[in-house]
Amino acid sequence: MNFLDLAKRRYSVRKFKAVPIEEEKLNYVLEAGRVAPSACNFQPWYFVVVKDEGLKKKVADTYGRDWIYKAPVIIAACGDHSQSWHRGDGKDHCDIDIAIAVTHMTLAAAEQGLGTCWVCAFDAKKCQEVLGLSENMEVIALIPLGYPEDTVDPDRHAARRKDIRQIVRIEG
Repeated sequence: MNFLDLAKRRYSVRKFKAVPIEEEKLNYVLEAGRVAPSACNFQPWYFVVVKDEGLKKKVADTYGRDWIYKAPVIIAACGDHSQSWHRGDGKDHCDIDIAIAVTHMTLAAAEQGLGTCWVCAFDAKKCQEVLGLSENMEVIALIPLGYPEDTVDPDRHAARRKDIRQIVRIEG
């Protein structure tokens, strides 16, 4: 499968089968995050893989939507702002670096037949406490991971995305 086909196949999964994820596939997804590029190669990421049902419930409670409780795994994608590169004007690239790593992970998951969803509307401070993370470690996104219960049409983008002419300007 070429990259564009893979990118079109990936979607936000909110219905998971009650099937455990093989360790090889989980490790493959994590490795895709590990090898992602980051500003100045500082790699300010930290991933907490939550499989324990009790802890998973507490993490899911920080979001509170019913569907997330059914994911076999939740990966908390965290960023260490004390380790990230800051541009000359002070802009912190931590969130950008985490987004790149998570994008790698979500695409790797799709390649392995797994589904993911970016979850950002959660109580980050409460999640940080639940996971026992240090003050400098921010939970930036929750990534539920599992086998999708449903499928989507990979050609859906023709109707659901802006036309290329609306988002690109070519100079010269």
